Amino acid sequence: MLKFDSRDTRYKKPFGAVAAGTTVYFKFPVSADIGATEVALIYRGAEEGKLTLKRLGDVDGYTVFTGAAVFNTPGVCYYRFEIHSVRGTLYAGRVGDDGKATVGEWLKEWQLTVYDPSFKTADWLKGKIIYHIFPDRFCRVEDGRRPAYGKFKSWGKELTIFDPDGIYRADDFYGGNIKGVLTRLPYLKSLGVGAIYFSPVFDSHSNHRYDTGDYMKIDPLFGSEEEFKMLISECEKQGIGIILDGVFNHTGADSIYFNKFGRYPGIGAYQSKSSPYYPWYTFTKYPDEYACWWGVTVVPTVRRDCEEFQNYIAGPGGVIEKWTELGVKGWRLDVADELSTAFLEKIRAKVKSLGDVALIGEVWEDASTKVSYGEKRSYLFGRQLDGTMNYPFRTAILSLFKDRNAENFVDSVMTIAENYPHDALYQSMSLLGTHDTVRIITALGGNHNMRTKAERLHFRMPLAEYKSAARAVKTASAIQYFLPGLPTIYYGDEIGMQGYEDPINRRPYAYGYEDPELLAHYRYLGKIHAEFPQEFSIGCGRNYISITRGKYTLHVYLENMSYTITNS
Repeated sequence: MLKFDSRDTRYKKPFGAVAAGTTVYFKFPVSADIGATEVALIYRGAEEGKLTLKRLGDVDGYTVFTGAAVFNTPGVCYYRFEIHSVRGTLYAGRVGDDGKATVGEWLKEWQLTVYDPSFKTADWLKGKIIYHIFPDRFCRVEDGRRPAYGKFKSWGKELTIFDPDGIYRADDFYGGNIKGVLTRLPYLKSLGVGAIYFSPVFDSHSNHRYDTGDYMKIDPLFGSEEEFKMLISECEKQGIGIILDGVFNHTGADSIYFNKFGRYPGIGAYQSKSSPYYPWYTFTKYPDEYACWWGVTVVPTVRRDCEEFQNYIAGPGGVIEKWTELGVKGWRLDVADELSTAFLEKIRAKVKSLGDVALIGEVWEDASTKVSYGEKRSYLFGRQLDGTMNYPFRTAILSLFKDRNAENFVDSVMTIAENYPHDALYQSMSLLGTHDTVRIITALGGNHNMRTKAERLHFRMPLAEYKSAARAVKTASAIQYFLPGLPTIYYGDEIGMQGYEDPINRRPYAYGYEDPELLAHYRYLGKIHAEFPQEFSIGCGRNYISITRGKYTLHVYLENMSYTITNS
């Protein structure tokens, strides 16, 4: 009955999101037997309006209507079509997540994302492969340094998942350091890596360092500021940029700012209401009851509207300025949903004032439509993030292995491709694992239904199961690399490291236990990815999916989840 498809530029042009002020052309063919006399485009959201399309005439049994609209306000618009015909008034929308039109009541509308025409992403990061390092667990060169608190372990010793009292304190350290990273730069280059994303490197009293003790200092177990400068310099020589983790929603309770345990000089917010840091936090019953992230008392949250803190982070001489001027080329914002719109815009303004610097946010869902704390977020409209971590692609890949539904997979990918500004899509991570997820090889292995964390800690796949899971990782990573965005390797995934949820997914890098076939596969993907143009195309049949990047096409066969890569 209808031929319109928002993902086909014969019917809507240009494809996907548009810069404000862009003319968007619509072509809407209606089956002649409907007897359409008029078609109108109705839109709402960032802008509201109604556009009557022009009737062109009848072509091949369809009455064709066309029109053009200009959207001037950054944000999300939703649209549908109203058809006046001899049958009465009909409405056209879509069913599911594809772009095709159908007639019916209460159907889903199409989405059109409109972004600020000045939106620009970091040039240096385009087309790069990112390697995600969890600093304490990647590589250690012995230098005699030991943590001031907690347990220091030999590299091969098993993780601590809870202390004898049943509490996990994240205070077992393996001593991964800057010197170790420096020795591994040739290895990273062999993978085609062009950027390193470090989980937090600032002073802290935990192994994950998301409880920042001092934003202005490198954690002494990881290295010194001079060593960090050396790392930046050596990375630049190798064509590798460094992205730091900006944890700006909360600090550590054990910090120069809160100073709950009195380990830092000066007076923290916990110690006195006269502390310069007291206005940063929200106390409900001073000093022991205070707002904290997800109720975790070691990470008190900072007030969303605290200008003093925002200036400390993004103001003159602040955290972002210090480390970016030192040579850092990008920032990943932890829990971006927790940061206010004003703060995000202030961070972007600072970052972009310092040069060609990237800004990526931790957002787990479709960032164009994300709602947090009742607020519609504006991450990708040109004034906040360059891109996101793009977990929806990971979800789509895992779902493909589970249900083997090619159309669902393509629709999931194309929804993000259609909703994100082009440059934001290509400056978003394409990932299979992070420090917050089950290791990809474990996720693609068998379901062993282990009830306790201790069981999950000690589990290793039998050899036959491991080989099957490794084959699945090869297919999943091939898809990952062919999708638009920045392929991101979580350290150790490329060698087959196993592990369930945090902290089991944060073991020390398994030196001496690498899977050579899997590693060779990742090196091959890195090599061909360097030849990919930005654009991609994707298609599917009942039992296959194909993704093309330039002269390379990936074919995935759903019957056994195998793949081939052809070079035209």
